[in-house]
Amino acid sequence: MRYQLRPLRDQSIVITGASSGIGLNTARKAAAAGAKVTLVARDEGALRATVDQIVEAGGDAIFVVADVGDPQQAEAAATAAVARFGRIDTWVNDAGVTIYALLRDTPIDEHQALFRTNYFGVVNGATAALRHMRTSGGALITVGSVVADLPTPVLGAYAASKHAVKGYINSLRIELAADKVPVSVTLVKPGGIDTPIAQHAANHLEQEGLIPPPVYDPDLVTQAILDAAEHPRREITVGGMPRLQVLIGTHFPRLLDALSNPLIQMLSDPNEAPTRSDIVASPVPEGQIRSGRQQGRRFSVYTWAARHRVATTLGAAALATGVIALVLRRGSADTLSAERPARLGGKRPGRGG
Repeated sequence: MRYQLRPLRDQSIVITGASSGIGLNTARKAAAAGAKVTLVARDEGALRATVDQIVEAGGDAIFVVADVGDPQQAEAAATAAVARFGRIDTWVNDAGVTIYALLRDTPIDEHQALFRTNYFGVVNGATAALRHMRTSGGALITVGSVVADLPTPVLGAYAASKHAVKGYINSLRIELAADKVPVSVTLVKPGGIDTPIAQHAANHLEQEGLIPPPVYDPDLVTQAILDAAEHPRREITVGGMPRLQVLIGTHFPRLLDALSNPLIQMLSDPNEAPTRSDIVASPVPEGQIRSGRQQGRRFSVYTWAARHRVATTLGAAALATGVIALVLRRGSADTLSAERPARLGGKRPGRGG
């Protein structure tokens, strides 16, 4: 199917989760590129400040205070964008929350609230967007996560919601294609990104949560989003190492099980007391793009390649590299295992007793 996506300078773009992190960064960059932007989030103060900055810089933007977990509020955001700018060309689902806790320690009300935002926020956003874009066409872009393809400890509820998002978006794409709806559907899957997500999370650990390493700069995700707004993309993983982790986790799942303790330790900082936020009752103060704690890599060869249609080759090379490393490691381990009994017995193979 052919999609007619406008240049950014001619687009009306709606971005949810636009009060901090990736959503805020994308709103600013889209406006700087000439797009008319509708910022959607729960924090009015952060939204108002950002819109004022965009307008002062010569851009055109409005904000809508809305909880996209509520379908009526998501529709109200879409209606406001159309009323102001005449149409919606691109809708970006970015609203999200997380919980740092083992699953057994995750309060059920927080677990439900997380799914209300992360999963039903996507459902409600897509439904509202398509009501206005089904005929005119455009791009529906959803920020998922690399953990849509991987299990993870400590962030288990978050990973479960991203698995659900992936299933919904991929199924929606098939249905739209069957109906010949001219809307490009893209799933962006970032790895660990330097945003305030850990500080904004509900944290039930005894120490501060950390962004899963390796950490990348939010500009890389914004570039992927804005690229998909102009060029139909099915799926983009942000970060070469996260893509390699997915490939290894898919083909060698027991390796993840064996690394469970190191993985848990990587997701928290024992030297910092946990930030306590409440994702259920109200939004936390936002307006911040980066965490200020874990600086992210500013370039990814793999993500650049994904945008330039050569990611398949790099992905195969990455998988081959990972497999070779594992085979070599396993060979070394087998050699050590074979030698160890002889050494323990004080004798070496091939010598008489």
